[in-house]
Amino acid sequence: MDHSRAPVLEALTAYHRQGHLPFTPPGHKQGRGADPRVVEVLGEAVFAADVLAVAGLDDRTLAGQVLARAEELMADAVRAEHTFFSTCGSSLSVKAAMLAVAGPHEKLLVGRDVHKSVVSGLILAGIHPVWVEPQWDTDRHLAHPPSAEAYRAEFEAHPDARGALLTSPTPYGACADIAAVARACHDRGLPLIVDEAWGAHLPFHPDLPTWAMDAGADVCVTSVHKMGSGLEQGSVFHLQGDLVTADTLASRADLLGTTSPSVLVYAALDGWRRQMVQQGRRLMDRALATAERVRRTVEEIDGLHVEDRADFCGPGRAHDLDPLQIFVDLQDLPFSGYDAADWMRRQHRINLHTSDHRRINAQITHADDAGTTDRLIAGLRDLAAHANSLPTAPHIAVPDPGELRLPQVMLPRDAYFGQVERIPVEQAAGRVCAEMLTPYPPGIPAALPGERLDGAVLDYLRTGVRAGMLVPDAADGRIDTVRVAVQEAGAD
Repeated sequence: MDHSRAPVLEALTAYHRQGHLPFTPPGHKQGRGADPRVVEVLGEAVFAADVLAVAGLDDRTLAGQVLARAEELMADAVRAEHTFFSTCGSSLSVKAAMLAVAGPHEKLLVGRDVHKSVVSGLILAGIHPVWVEPQWDTDRHLAHPPSAEAYRAEFEAHPDARGALLTSPTPYGACADIAAVARACHDRGLPLIVDEAWGAHLPFHPDLPTWAMDAGADVCVTSVHKMGSGLEQGSVFHLQGDLVTADTLASRADLLGTTSPSVLVYAALDGWRRQMVQQGRRLMDRALATAERVRRTVEEIDGLHVEDRADFCGPGRAHDLDPLQIFVDLQDLPFSGYDAADWMRRQHRINLHTSDHRRINAQITHADDAGTTDRLIAGLRDLAAHANSLPTAPHIAVPDPGELRLPQVMLPRDAYFGQVERIPVEQAAGRVCAEMLTPYPPGIPAALPGERLDGAVLDYLRTGVRAGMLVPDAADGRIDTVRVAVQEAGAD
């Protein structure tokens, strides 16, 4: 295929060259009606590119096949059979994928280290999750993706499951043995969905972890805005094989997706595909070299340790690691990752990504160079130099893996939509959670609707919030109260 073409961008150029005059949404009419104060901040080009996809970018019958051609090019670029664009982020894409595999009250094997968007899909669809245990690193208090053996064991225990969902890479860059998990599914004739939101760049360099389509996954969801050049909410999901049909996946996406997709987002996805096909190997060469230099340099700073494959990978841990995710362990310093991230923003105007009780994270992409990373390194040096001036990290009661894992006693949908009450957290142990309680980022819920709460998880959340953890989806962000299912006396 001719990857020098960019159908969305070409159609947008033609729209302006031909002088189309819209009597359609959006109401700002190419920015003519926009507040000049808004245009001054956002720029005229944003409004000029904000046109309808139907009866705008393409005609009302979609005769130009603009989006379809762009999706075909994307599929070819990443070695998939079908690709679908989404302007609603991977949070929608993964829900569409789940609905294409399992329906209400049907079972789906799901790694318990999933993003909250997967849990939202379980709630909305009424799917019965069969949780597959992650591989726990008790020394670093991290969850790595579940093993293929864990998936096989759950398939044996639940032969009526319709398929499986796996998250890889995790927000920590840890990657699963996708090929082995795919074999566990395919040996039973069942599909594997991979939530690869953090892996849009993986198809474009051999030194990066194997990407899901190459490893045999049936459906793969990627967030191009995370590690690529897409705009926020730009997501694609890919399909191969015959265990999930393209018509089914398209139908589920249509059920959930907006009828007013952003052409701006489509155009960025289209352009990113062209950029990566034409320049991806060179761009990833540079990104990998940049990340390696940052890793070496930060490792030399007293008190800081950059976690690498030796820390994350091996038996009982992750299968591989994305080296562009740089996690700096602060265990030898007296402050938490939350305080460190806040200090870096306040003192150096550097915004880090994931932070937890002992780590901070900087993600490197093809957009970074010596200029951006030298500033990052300088900030980290200054952070370590101020180790004694930052507040000592409050104690966070991080549970052992056995305590962190809560039993699922109700379907997530039933607990979430059932009768609930809000009670003091001191009374919540033993009750069934009716909300998601998700430290964010990275967005992996500590407690889910339908799980029976225990004191260890509640102490972790409460002490974490006091230390700077955010739990934005909780009804009470301070975790003084918790939403729980109303139960009759004696009910399980």
